[in-house]
Amino acid sequence: MDPNYQSEFSSLFQAHVTREGGDRLLAWLAGTDFFTAPASTKFHCACEHGLVMHSLNVYRVLRKKYFEEGDSEESFALCGLLHDVCKAQFYKTSTRNVKNEETGQWEKRPFYAVEDAFPYGHGEKSVYLIERFLRLKPAEAMAIRWHMGGFDEAVKGGSFAISVAYDRYPLAVKLHLADLEATYLWEHGTSEAR
Repeated sequence: MDPNYQSEFSSLFQAHVTREGGDRLLAWLAGTDFFTAPASTKFHCACEHGLVMHSLNVYRVLRKKYFEEGDSEESFALCGLLHDVCKAQFYKTSTRNVKNEETGQWEKRPFYAVEDAFPYGHGEKSVYLIERFLRLKPAEAMAIRWHMGGFDEAVKGGSFAISVAYDRYPLAVKLHLADLEATYLWEHGTSEAR
């Protein structure tokens, strides 16, 4: 385990999250694979510690580009750091045979696969898991629920709820934009699986 990622995450969390239950949530995260898991199977941060790397990057973009006077440091920390908590205990490492182009031999190579033991949806699952420990404000819950934007299954299915959420809760728009920038600009080329 890379203690720097976990240490940085924990320091940011403890500095900004003062809500009751925050310490229990942080302890629960430490008991999962949150600090070692990948952020995806093959796209961005598909590598060991990828999930915590991505969480830190989203928080950095969110805080640097979108924090305005009157915004809550606690809300930004909760949303940026925990938006993808649904990916804890979500991936498994497996192997597959891949032909080595130089030697012509087949070799076993590791890859990440999804093993979702609690298929509750993406943003919904993150909100559910967080609220087992601490109460989110409506803007925080909406931001985490809809951070996937147009990639969300409900949106693909034709739901207009995201539009209403983005109109009412600027934090939801800010988190979505921060997630996009971290994923496609900051983390481009971070996948070991491609």
